[in-house]
Amino acid sequence: MPPLPPLTQALMLACTAAYFGGLLLRNSIPLEYWFALWPVGTGLFRPWQLLTYAFLHGSFTHLLFNMLGLWMFGSELERLWGRRRYGEFLIAGALTAALAQLVFTAIAGSPAPTVGASGALYALLLAYGMLFPNRTVMLLIPPIPMKARTFVIVFGTLELLFGLSGSSGIAHFAHLGGMLGGWLMIRWWRGQPPFGRARRR
Repeated sequence: MPPLPPLTQALMLACTAAYFGGLLLRNSIPLEYWFALWPVGTGLFRPWQLLTYAFLHGSFTHLLFNMLGLWMFGSELERLWGRRRYGEFLIAGALTAALAQLVFTAIAGSPAPTVGASGALYALLLAYGMLFPNRTVMLLIPPIPMKARTFVIVFGTLELLFGLSGSSGIAHFAHLGGMLGGWLMIRWWRGQPPFGRARRR
C-alpha cells in the first residue's frame, strides 16, 4: 500500500485533531459555535464557516467513515493531480456543498448547523467515478463490488431520494452540492460547457 500523499494525510490529521479537541472543549464553548456551518437565519453564520465546517464531525463514526473515504478516493486523486489541483478541487467541493446546504436550510427553515467533510468527499467520489469509471469499488455494508461509475450513480441517486424524503439528520443536499462542485470543477479544467476554453496549468 503506497504511503499517504501529504495533503490527504494533513487533512486526515486536522479532522482527527479537531474532533478530539472538540471533545476536550465540550464543557466550555464548543468548536461548533464558531466553526460549524450555521444557517444564515440563526445569526450565527460567519463567512469562514463555508470551509471550517468540513473539519468538524458529529461523532467518531462520522469521522471514521469520512476519513476512510478520503483515504480511499483522495489519495489516488492527489497522486494523479498533484497537491495544488487536488486542494483546489477539495475547496470547490466543500464550498458548493456549503452553499447548497445554506439554500436548503433557508428553504426548510432549519436552525441546525452542519459539520463534516462529506460534501468534499462526495466531490472526490464523483471525480473518481469520472476518471476511473471501470475501476471496481467494494461497498462495506453490504460488501458488494461494483464499477466506480455505478457506485457514483447509486450514491447520487440515494442522496437525492433521501433528501427529498424528508429530514433524517444527514445533509443530503450538501452531499449533492459537493458532487455538483466536483463536476463543475472538472468541466472548468477541461474547458467544457458551461465554461469556455480549457484552463489547464
